[in-house]
Amino acid sequence: MKIEKNKSVSLAYQLEVEGAIADQAGKDQPLEYVHGTGMLLPRFEQEVEGKEPGDKFEFTLSPAEGYGEYKLEYKFDIPKEAFMSDGVLQEQFLQIGAIVPMLDGNGNVVRGTVAAVGEKSVTMDFNHPMAGKTLHFTGEVVDVREAEAGEGHHCCGKGKGHCHKHEGEEHECCHEGGKECDCDGDCDCKK
Repeated sequence: MKIEKNKSVSLAYQLEVEGAIADQAGKDQPLEYVHGTGMLLPRFEQEVEGKEPGDKFEFTLSPAEGYGEYKLEYKFDIPKEAFMSDGVLQEQFLQIGAIVPMLDGNGNVVRGTVAAVGEKSVTMDFNHPMAGKTLHFTGEVVDVREAEAGEGHHCCGKGKGHCHKHEGEEHECCHEGGKECDCDGDCDCKK
């Protein structure tokens, strides 16, 4: 069976970024997704479409085809008071490299990385960790089958669908009150 829209696909792969392995899934625990449902980067899906179990793949995605270009305007200082809870500074979040969920001006959850900690402010970087990076994928198609009812309608690691963009993360907001997850890299919730 070939990879095409609405087929359940299992892939073993390695993602290399800047000469180092950034992510991988082996044949024993492959990446599983429903093709054509927006669970993976569009260009990734284009590259594997039409392949069958046992077929190997190798391709490179530019930053524009992956997670976008790095944008300096997504990196800015936030007053330390934003990290207070019940009048107590939450020091555990103030570590360089820590990923902190925050709310944007529209009430959506966005994830930022602590880039620097100053005396009165914290520099947060809201770019995707892979923004501005060239992504080199190699791998093999492990399995292709008919998707089961409801498969592919859950992303971000919930249900049977698996969202490569949010490996190992759970985004509860996407699964409450009948909301859908658009899984565009930020897991914004549609209302």
